[in-house]
Parts: sequence; structure tokens; C-alpha cells
Amino acid sequence: MKEKRDLHPPFGRSLSARLLVLTIFFVMVIEVAVFTPSIARFRERYLEERIATGHLAILALDASSDHMISEALAMELLDHAGAYAIVQMGPGPVNRMLSLEKPPKADAVVDLRTSNFLDLITEAFITLSQNENRILRVRGYSPKGEGALIELNLDETPMREAMYGYSWRVLGLSIAIAMGTACLVYFTLQWLMVAPMRRLSESMIAFQEDPENVARIIKPGNRGDEIGMAERELAAMQTDLHAALGQKARLAALGGAMAKVNHDLRNLLTTASLLIEMLSESVDENVRKVTPRLFETIDRAVDLCRHTLDFARDEGPKLRPEHFELRGLIGDCFESLKLETDGEFKVAWENKVDDGQMLYADREQLFRVITNLGRNAAEAGATNVQVSAQGGGDACHIMLADNGPGLPERAQESLYQPFKGSVRAGGTGLGLAIVREIMRAHGGDVELKETGGKGTLFCLVFPAPPEVKAA
Repeated sequence: MKEKRDLHPPFGRSLSARLLVLTIFFVMVIEVAVFTPSIARFRERYLEERIATGHLAILALDASSDHMISEALAMELLDHAGAYAIVQMGPGPVNRMLSLEKPPKADAVVDLRTSNFLDLITEAFITLSQNENRILRVRGYSPKGEGALIELNLDETPMREAMYGYSWRVLGLSIAIAMGTACLVYFTLQWLMVAPMRRLSESMIAFQEDPENVARIIKPGNRGDEIGMAERELAAMQTDLHAALGQKARLAALGGAMAKVNHDLRNLLTTASLLIEMLSESVDENVRKVTPRLFETIDRAVDLCRHTLDFARDEGPKLRPEHFELRGLIGDCFESLKLETDGEFKVAWENKVDDGQMLYADREQLFRVITNLGRNAAEAGATNVQVSAQGGGDACHIMLADNGPGLPERAQESLYQPFKGSVRAGGTGLGLAIVREIMRAHGGDVELKETGGKGTLFCLVFPAPPEVKAA
């Protein structure tokens, strides 16, 4: 009993889990790409707000009559702006300044007037990477007054802490978006892809366990996408395979039946050979002349039984290749076909193979190929059959042409399939199937070059012999 296969792998190894992790990863990558300019813009806005607050503090000096304020008010204004010193350097020739008595020395200068996009991003990550407080000298135009250039000294740590808080908020939002998106993608893919693919896998496994059961063939749905196409193609493949297995079963039954009668048939043919041997001693000269041909016919009948039995057992033909003259073989084939068809079909057999044309192949197997093709042509209604050959390059081509009515489209679709390729009522359809099997055993093939109202042309392609290839 076969072990039942589990089509539900552990979650960590499943396609769904991988899609979930990849979705989260890609969303986070996108969020990082969005975070980079966002944190730079956050830092810029923070400094602009400090400049605006510093400008408002400077305006308190203009509100007094002597442009002087108390030290307590100055300290309160500086504390509110978060700065050690505030200087207004325009517009006009008069500068205004609020400062501690001894402001700390600046560690770095930030000029918002000249900073470009890349500078802002670089400076933002420099701020995030600091472990100690720095004193920044920040310059920029105040958004509270046209042309007011403000400079102030301030600590970097409060800004960095604000940037950290903003980063954590963005991270939390990114994780929420990633998880939500991943879950939506996960369930959508489960519905659209994973479940249908699992159904395909279950159908394939069920069909593999019992391919002769027509109920195991998948019933495709009406989807018009790739999954629906895969279902329909799988159903077609399973249907064809089911039919092929049924055909194979019939061939196996045929092989078993032939194996049972093969022994008795051989005995009958042996008896016929003994009777023919007696005819060879006949006083009639005509009888003695046909006796060798009768012996050859009996031998070929025995070989035909054996080869048909091999085909039914799904065994390839065993080749015994040799060099022989092709014209002589075609002549033997035509003599045999004349004996078969005279009285039933009137066919003119034309041997157009040149004298001396040699071929390296199994002579007996090629005899079967030519006679099968010639017999098919005669049964199809041809009155003239011509065989020619062309040798050159790396292969030999044998052409068999007839003037028959051509092959119907139905026969062309299953030309080389056993029990399907016959166009004659009562035909087995084994002829061309055996032809292709023999040709492919030689390393070549049989090709239907043309067919129609003017006749049919088959081409037998043989590879060059080993010594020719080596040369």
C-alpha cells in the first residue's frame, strides 16, 4: 500500500509563508526608501522652526524703546528658542543679538541656504549616528520675516531625540502597513494561487495512483488565467494518458494472445515448409522455380509473427545492420507486394533506385518498412508506386511516392499511432507505427512530405553509417 502524501508542508516551508515573509520584506524596503527623505525633511523643518522661534525672540528687542531687555527676559527667550545665542543679520544695516554671557563654541555649522537634497540626507544620518551632544551654528532665512537672516547656536541632542521619536513612529507605522499588506496578499494568494495549485497537485497524485480510473481525471474550472489554462492542459494530458494506457492494455492482451498461438503457428509453418520442400522435387519446372520464393515467404511469415509479438510486448526491434545494395532490396519488396496484391489491386511498381546504391541498415527490417508503405499505398487506391533514393551529406533519403487519393486529415492527426492510423476499414493501423519504430531504431525517421489529390510522398531518412560519420 502506498504511503499517503502530505500536500500541506510545515508552515515555515510552505509557499504561503515564503510569500508572507517576502511581502513584509519588500514593504519594509519601500518604507526605508521613503523614510530616508522623510527624516531629512523632518530635521530641516525642526531647524526652520528654531530659526522662526529665534526671530520672534529678536523681535522682543525691537518692542522696547531702547532695544534693551532685562537679563531674565533674555534668558527666558533663549530658553524658549532652545538656543545659546540668537543673531539677526538683516535686513538693514543694524544687527540684533540675544546671547548668554559666554555662549559655547560651535562644533559644526549648518547653513540651510546652501544645503541641497543630498546634503540634508547626509546631515540627517550624521545626526542620528552621534553619541554625544554637539553645538550647532544654524543659519537660515526666517519664515516669519522677508529677508531676515537668523543665526543661532543650539544643542543637537534635543533635535536627535525628536528625530528618534519620529523614526520610531515611522517604524511602527511601517510594521503595521507591512503586516496588513502581507496578510491581505497572503489570503489573496491562498485563494487565487495556492489552493488551486494544491488542487492540481492532489489531482496529479490521485491520477498517478490509479491512472486507469477515469474519475481521477481533473475537472477544470472556468478560469481564464494561467491556473485555468494549467487545469485544462492537465485534464487533456490525463485524458490522453488514460486512453494511451487503455491502448497499452489492449496491446498487452494482444501480446498475450499471440504468445499463446505463436507456438502452434510456428508448427503449422514448419509443416508448410516440409510440404514446400516436397514441391522442390516436382517434375514441373515452374513449380520448382517458385519454391525458393515460397520458402522466403514462409520465413518472413515467421518473422512477422515474432516482430508483431515484440511490438505488442513494447519491445523495440533488434537490428542486425549490414551493407547491402538498395535496388535489390526494393526489387524483392516489389516481388513480394506483387504476389500479395495481384488479383486484388492493379499497381505498377517502379524501382528508380540507381544500381550500386548501397545502404547500411537491417535488410529484413527495411523490407518490412518498404512493404508496409507499399501495401498501404495499394490499399488506399494507388495505381502507381515509385521508390527512389538520394544519398549525400550525412544521410540517405528513400522516397516512396504514389498517385493515390491522399490521406484524410483524420488519419494524418494519428498517423503513427497503433490502431488509429488506418484509413482502410478493418485495418489495424499497425503498419505505420511499426515503420516509425523501425526507422527510429536506426537513428532515423519517417516523414510525410506531402499528400493530397495528386498522391502521397513518404521519405525515409537514414543516418550515415559509422565509418562515414567518422570521416
